[in-house]
Amino acid sequence: MNTQKVVISLKRFLLVEQCPADWKGLDLYLFRDEAVVFYVGQSHLAFARVWEHLLSGFKGHSIMGRFVWCNWPTSMKFTIELLSSRSGQFDATGNDANAAERLLIQQWSPCFNVSQNSRPTSLPQTYLPPNAPFRRRRSLNMLIHEAERAVKAEDTQLWMQSMK
Repeated sequence: MNTQKVVISLKRFLLVEQCPADWKGLDLYLFRDEAVVFYVGQSHLAFARVWEHLLSGFKGHSIMGRFVWCNWPTSMKFTIELLSSRSGQFDATGNDANAAERLLIQQWSPCFNVSQNSRPTSLPQTYLPPNAPFRRRRSLNMLIHEAERAVKAEDTQLWMQSMK
């Protein structure tokens, strides 16, 4: 059986170069933090679409990608959720990806979804808007390297806590 949902921090997502086989059926995605959903989308392969947002953000072609890079390194803590429109939570939509995306937009009122979202959530003041200047150089390799270091530090801390 395929995975129905993946929840992963952005810093860990950046370290996944190829889409794992059990993620290939996931066609919905959310960018979020602990309190707010920033964006909901759907695509035949959600993993690839999230990467498109991230890569397009450098050139300003994706508001979500641009938002991530403007808020780096804080955005490393954002969460990426990959979901399947065929999961039980979307049975009421007939498991249609478009209808499931609309349902998620109605449920979460994401900040950057303007279509089908009558009341987008205001962007928390703790974040820079997507039109802010980048805080870091525009090098994906450098940002991935920072994510690797953050993941390693986090894993070391978890390991040390488990030893107590």
